[in-house]
Amino acid sequence: MADIKILVLGSGMVAPPCVEYLLRNTKNHITIACRTLSTAKTLATGLPRTTAIAIDVSSATELDSLIACHTLVISLLPYVYHASIIKLAIKNKVNVVTTSYVSDVLRELDVPAKEAGVVVLNEVGVDPGVDHLYAVKKIGEVHAKGGLVKEFYSYCGGLPAPEHADNPLGFTFSWSPRGALLSQVNSAHFLSGGKKIEISNKDLMGVAKPYFVLDGYSFVAYPNRNSLPFQEYYDIPEANTVIRGSLRYEGNPAFVKALIDLGWLDTKPKDWLKTGITWAEVLQNAIGAEDPSESALVSRVEELCRFASKAESERILSGLRWIGLFSSEPATVRGDNLLDTLCAQLEKELS
Repeated sequence: MADIKILVLGSGMVAPPCVEYLLRNTKNHITIACRTLSTAKTLATGLPRTTAIAIDVSSATELDSLIACHTLVISLLPYVYHASIIKLAIKNKVNVVTTSYVSDVLRELDVPAKEAGVVVLNEVGVDPGVDHLYAVKKIGEVHAKGGLVKEFYSYCGGLPAPEHADNPLGFTFSWSPRGALLSQVNSAHFLSGGKKIEISNKDLMGVAKPYFVLDGYSFVAYPNRNSLPFQEYYDIPEANTVIRGSLRYEGNPAFVKALIDLGWLDTKPKDWLKTGITWAEVLQNAIGAEDPSESALVSRVEELCRFASKAESERILSGLRWIGLFSSEPATVRGDNLLDTLCAQLEKELS
């Protein structure tokens, strides 16, 4: 078997285990390409058959020539880049793998990919990915025995072991905190009792409910994105309920909802968000508190979040304090916006 030249685009938190796995096959030769050469080199250090390069993925010419000299492209970049990457891969007859959902834009590339004889494999992860395999397996078993699937529920999540979830989010980040948080502010669509239900993104965390999986675990579940097409994809036209959802540890959705209410998931640039500002001053500006003292911040947080109980108020305020958002320490400003600045702190505390 000839050597396989694999281009891995991106060097974020998912990249190291991906590259390590690929290198188990001695026929695989890896090129790690990302925006910052030093980051790619750090990931490639000490690894055999691995080259690090810098790439501007917005440059079609540069990306085209890079894809053309590889056998396979694995894109670990944000989903917004995948359409252009796949188009160039189709042009060069190079197979592509991504972890992202198949968007309408990607679906339009199905025919061109087939005509070019190119495999474009998307949704390769836990959710989406492994959940699809188990769904199709179970549904197939029911249909093979002459049964019907009247209600379909699929809940999953990449959660840490309980001993590693002792923090306000009940989470340890093994992938981008930005992506993880934004996944919790998508609107949701699903079929329930024959009716199509829509939950707005601002209300999603508020509909999370306890969901029993195993003794000793306290999970909550909420619907994830658009479940409606999966009635067709999973071949269950008989189903009157189809819900794909996410699992989190108890307390996570309420904490994320508080972060949303306080503006921390805002991606718009803030001209006041400059190097040297403290975390307390960031929070003061974000929520319109009178001053950056903890008492003023707590008062404004309680006003905006309208906690359901004193216990919930104390838990979430304690969590904000644990992350450092009331602190007089200098904030790690990233991207001139609140979400990326928060993510810089979460990467340090929860990775």
